[in-house]
Amino acid sequence: MAERLTKTAARNVFYGGSAFFFAIFIGLTAHSHYYIRTVSTNEATLTESVARGKHIWEKNACINCHTLDGEGAYFAPELSNVWIRWGGDKDPASAREALHAWMAAQPSGIEGRRQMPQFNLTEEEVNDLADFLEWVSKMNTQGWPPNQAG
Repeated sequence: MAERLTKTAARNVFYGGSAFFFAIFIGLTAHSHYYIRTVSTNEATLTESVARGKHIWEKNACINCHTLDGEGAYFAPELSNVWIRWGGDKDPASAREALHAWMAAQPSGIEGRRQMPQFNLTEEEVNDLADFLEWVSKMNTQGWPPNQAG
């Protein structure tokens, strides 16, 4: 047996290893896609209102200040668990009312505090945004964010 790696053997190791790890990559990608669609996001609970709320989130660039599941800017609070922090899991009507009041009161004008702009959302748009935030709060984030305050 040869003491050194031949050119042919090196090529076979390269191609075989590449094919092996590519197959693993494809398998993990498929598994991740399946997990996200069936376990973590609960696709069955998506409604038109949730989709409109996501559109409002994107249209007003909320992610430029807030984070959602750790993604976005860190200027303003994490919002993936705001529905639970405001008690929406126990009393959804009060959480909706709190969101309506919060959005209407912006900017607060308190000196020295970060200010959220007034987006002049309609009542339906705020309800859609509430539906989106409620849906996000029910996603399986595997313990993220690590604390309740976000």
